[in-house]
Amino acid sequence: MLKIRLKRLGCKKSPAYRIIVINSTTKREGAPVQELGHYNPKSKVMKLDKATALEWIKKGAQPTDTVKYLITNCKEDGTLDYKKKTEVKLSKKAMAKLEAEKETKAKAEEEAKAAKAAAKEAAAAEAKAAEEAAAAPAVEEAPAVAEEVTAEVVEAVPEA
Repeated sequence: MLKIRLKRLGCKKSPAYRIIVINSTTKREGAPVQELGHYNPKSKVMKLDKATALEWIKKGAQPTDTVKYLITNCKEDGTLDYKKKTEVKLSKKAMAKLEAEKETKAKAEEEAKAAKAAAKEAAAAEAKAAEEAAAAPAVEEAPAVAEEVTAEVVEAVPEA
């Protein structure tokens, strides 16, 4: 079976790799079937023939996880489109603490929403009460005005 993997070059603590197609039973530094490019993880410099790599994958060559990452993050010109990993692995304690913080934040948001809704209801009730209070005196004044008008009419009419 053919593999697309990295062949280590460089000196101690300064690695550089070639991206190669090789038989899976061959040694790490064995003779490759084809060289596809090179990669330096220290400087994030890469040059890869992406079209050829994809052709080898179509033919059945299996890329390693690292090579698969390099191929997917490779631009069309063969350079690496480097993205920092944002995913951070946390310990169990840290995960529990994070979950607790999320729960307390969610509860606080729910309480704030409930308080806001209660404030809206109270404001609506006050507005309704004010409207009723404003409408009630107008209704009570109307009979009084009617009594005054009738009294004036009665006074104006001569007694027969």
